[in-house]
Amino acid sequence: MTLTIQLPDAFTRTLPDGATGADLARSIGPRLLEAALAIRTDARLQDLATPLSDGARVAVVTAKDPEALDIIRHSTAHLLAQAVRNLFPAAKVGIGPIIEDGFYYDFLVEPFFTPEDLVAIEAEMRRLVQVAVPVVREELDRDEAIHRFEALGEPLKVELVSAIPEGQVITGYRQGDFYDLCRGPHVPDTGKLKAFKLLYTAAAYWKGDEKNVQLCRIYGTAFLTQKELDEHLQRLEEAKARDHRKLGRELDLFSFHPEAPASPFFHPKGTVIYNELLAYLRSLYARKGYHEVITPQALDVSMWKTSGHYEKYQENMYFTEVDEREYALKPMNCPTHCLIYGTGKHSYRDLPIRYADFGRIHRYERSGVTQGLTRVRTFCQDDGHVYCTPDQMTVEMAAFFDFLREVYRTFGFNDVRVALSTRPEKRLGSDEVWDEAESALAEALREAGMEYHINPGEGAFYGPKIEFQVLDALKRPWQLGTLQVDYSMPARFGLTYVKPDGSEGTPVMLHRAILGSLERFLGIFIEHCAGAFPVWLAPVQAVFLPITDRTHDYARKLQAQALELGLRSELDLRNEKVNAKIRDAQLQKIPYMLVLGDREAADGTVSVRHRKDGDLGVQTVDVFFDRITTEIRQRVL
Repeated sequence: MTLTIQLPDAFTRTLPDGATGADLARSIGPRLLEAALAIRTDARLQDLATPLSDGARVAVVTAKDPEALDIIRHSTAHLLAQAVRNLFPAAKVGIGPIIEDGFYYDFLVEPFFTPEDLVAIEAEMRRLVQVAVPVVREELDRDEAIHRFEALGEPLKVELVSAIPEGQVITGYRQGDFYDLCRGPHVPDTGKLKAFKLLYTAAAYWKGDEKNVQLCRIYGTAFLTQKELDEHLQRLEEAKARDHRKLGRELDLFSFHPEAPASPFFHPKGTVIYNELLAYLRSLYARKGYHEVITPQALDVSMWKTSGHYEKYQENMYFTEVDEREYALKPMNCPTHCLIYGTGKHSYRDLPIRYADFGRIHRYERSGVTQGLTRVRTFCQDDGHVYCTPDQMTVEMAAFFDFLREVYRTFGFNDVRVALSTRPEKRLGSDEVWDEAESALAEALREAGMEYHINPGEGAFYGPKIEFQVLDALKRPWQLGTLQVDYSMPARFGLTYVKPDGSEGTPVMLHRAILGSLERFLGIFIEHCAGAFPVWLAPVQAVFLPITDRTHDYARKLQAQALELGLRSELDLRNEKVNAKIRDAQLQKIPYMLVLGDREAADGTVSVRHRKDGDLGVQTVDVFFDRITTEIRQRVL
C-alpha cells in the first residue's frame, strides 16, 4: 500500500505506507532533510517523525518558514531543562514556554542558580547539541503520565498532569534520560539547536500565584542563525544602556522606596519633565475642544458597583473603610466622568462633550510583575472621555486618530501599529451591543485607511478597543494609546440626551488615551531617547560654564537673562577645569553647554557646545537665546 501526499507546489509525492514527515523530506532530497525542522499537515504543526496519512497536504518546515523560530525556541527550552537535570539532579522541573524574543524555564531548586551556574548549564547544552540527542514524542494516558513523573521525582509535572481531564491524550518528549510534558512539536534532535544564549535568572511563583512555592526562572534566547543571535545580543546591550531605571538614577529623575511599593517618587528634574508633558497635552486640549475636570480619589463602592468595576475588576482595586462606609481608590476615571455628565440635562446640540482628566489612579499589580515606571501601582493617564450621539462617532474617531498622530510625531514615533481588541470572556453587555461596538471601531479604522490586526478577547470588560503600538529607537513595540467604544456604562449610569424629536437617547461613551499612563510613557521615552531629552523636555536646557573666577559675574548675568526667558539653566561655578565641567554636563545629557572665557565676557558672546553636535562656535547671546527658544517653541526633536 502506498500514500499520496499533496505538496504546497501542487505536486504530489508517493510514499510507502507508514512513511513519516522525515521520509517525505528525504524523498525530496538530502538538503531538505538536513534543513527540516517539522512538518505542517493540513495547517497543523507536527514532528518530523509523525506518520503521514493518505491524501494529506504536507509542507516541510525549514528555517525559511515563520513557524521555525518558535519551534527552535521551544526545543531550546527543553534542551535547557535537560542540561539542568544533568548537572543538578535535585532540581525539579516546572514549565518552559516561549516568550517574545526567547524562552524561559522554571525550576524548584535551592539555592537559586548563580551566574556561574548559567555558564556551566550553557556549556552542557552545547555538549548535548554536539551529541545530537534524538527527541522522541510519546503518547500516554493520564495515569501512565502521573506514574511516569512520580517515578522521575517531578512533583510539579505530576500536578500539571493531574489537572488534565481524564481520557485526554497526553504527550511527552524523551531526550536521552530526560523526559518532559509537552504538546510539541520539537526538532528531531538537539543537533538542530546551535544559536542560543542563557541571559539571567529571576524569581517566579509557581503558576504565577504568590501563595505558591517560589521557583528559579532561567531566561534565554535562541535564533535560527548565529548572526541573528549576535545582533539580538547587541540590541540587548544597547537596551541595558538605555534602561530607564538606570538612567532615572543617573539623571536624578525618580526613585522607588519600600514604604510605597511600585509607586514612583519623582525628583525635581523628573517632575519638570512630567509637568512639561502635562502642559503640552493641555495646550492641545484647548485646541481640540476638551474640558479638563478634577475628580476624587476615593469613592463609595456603590458607584463601582454601578459602573461594573466591583463585579469585573475588583481584584485590581484598593479598598478602605471610613465611617462604616466602604470606599475604593479609583482605578479609572470613567465612572467619575459619568457622574459629572449626569449633573445636567443635555441636548443633542450640546454633544459631543469631551472631558479630560489627569487625576491620579491606583491599580493593584502583583509584585512579581511591577517593573520600574512601565508597570506601577499609582499613575496618571492622559485620560479622556467623549460623550456623543451614535451619528457623531465616526467624526469623533477620525478626529482622535489625527490627534494621536500629531502627538506621536512630536516624540518621533512615526511607526505606529494598530490592533482591534475584541470582547473578553469577562464583560458587561449583550452580544448585540458588542457586535455594534466592534463594528463601529472596525469601520472607523477602514475609513481612516489604517491597517490593523485582531487581538481576540483582549478588549476591556465594558467595551472593545483599538490599541496603538509605537516602535522605539531599538525597534521594540510599546502599546500606548487606546480608543474604546462603550454603550454599557452610560446606560448603567442612566445618562441621557434629548434627541431632535424630543425623545431621550443614551449617549455613546468613547474612552481614549494617547500616551496612556504618563509614568509608563516616561519610562518608554527615556529608553527611546536614551535620556537625551529634546530641549523642550530637558530638565536642564543649558548650563553656563565659566572658565575662570573672572567670568563668574558674566555667567550670573547670562543666567538671569535665561531665567527671564523661561529657560531652565544651571550655573557651574565649581573650581574645576572646563573640560571636566563639559564632561559632567555630557553625562547629565544637558542639551547646551555655554563656555564663558575672558574673550566671551568682553565681547558679549558665548561659546556654544551641543551634547550631540559638539562645538558650534562662538555666537552672540541674542543669537543663542533665539536658537534655543525657537527649538523649545517648535518642540524640535
